Amino acid sequence: MILAVAPAAGSSININLGNSLGKPSDSIIIILALTLLAVAPSLLILLTGFTRIIIVLSLTRQALGLQSTPPNQVLAGLALILSLFIMTPTLNQMNKDALQPYLHGQASLTQAYHSAEVPLKSWMLKQTGTSELSMTTAAIGDSAATPKDASLQAIIPAFMLSQLKSGFIIGFVVFIPFLIIDLVVASVLMSLGMAMLPPTLVSLPFKLLLFVMVNGWVLVTHSLVVSFK
Repeated sequence: MILAVAPAAGSSININLGNSLGKPSDSIIIILALTLLAVAPSLLILLTGFTRIIIVLSLTRQALGLQSTPPNQVLAGLALILSLFIMTPTLNQMNKDALQPYLHGQASLTQAYHSAEVPLKSWMLKQTGTSELSMTTAAIGDSAATPKDASLQAIIPAFMLSQLKSGFIIGFVVFIPFLIIDLVVASVLMSLGMAMLPPTLVSLPFKLLLFVMVNGWVLVTHSLVVSFK
């Protein structure tokens, strides 16, 4: 789409909005980049595996009995890096099919948007449950014949619900061994008549020792990466 403005006779100003073929202007690229940076946190949460990863990492910390170690910044940073690592093939495909053709004037902004949708929707649908997608498509009246034909308006909330479900399932599995340690320690303390001593205070060193011996963070991270495949 090109707007032509004539401020005076014999002169005109053309503004390329990127909806027609032709290399977009530097101003349009800067505007799109700033817009993308402004909504980047929301896109990170809605379109990647960040939600599942941060839930599992937070539940792991809670299962250990630690309230602020590792700090929230560390968990968020690890979740961000893992999210980008998992999304790298999809992002590369979107760059190849949509961004580069648009920047080189081989595709309009609309064509680039639809090209970028294909690999993103394909990845999200692999992580989305059938029941969640059926619920969201029915809620908005989307009558898509196949899941790939569903709109992002239906896929994104279904994807988020599936991520929450998967995150809590993995977190529950992580909780089990630490819960067993807490129960054993509590039973031993009760049998010794030390009911006034908090079981969590005694079980914390044993949970930390177990977690370090099995290289717990590596196991949790590996489980998260594998869960997306």
